[in-house]
Amino acid sequence: MDDRDMRTVRRPRRYIAPTWFAILRPAFRYSRSRDAFVMRGIGSTVGPVLRIDRRSRQRPFAGAERRHAAVERTHRARVA
Repeated sequence: MDDRDMRTVRRPRRYIAPTWFAILRPAFRYSRSRDAFVMRGIGSTVGPVLRIDRRSRQRPFAGAERRHAAVERTHRARVA
């Protein structure tokens, strides 16, 4: 096996709901190197790479909007 045989692009991780994963679990195994689940038998080279969707919905921020706030800078004259 040389460098041309190695995959250079990672397979995208697909997030799946915990209820769907419970149904599909017998067909998948956990891969520590990928930190994801891959299909049994063929998952090391092809097939989906699944992660359980644990991402939380972003809550609205109640604070002040500061992303586009202007920043005032005071320039001091350099003393020679």
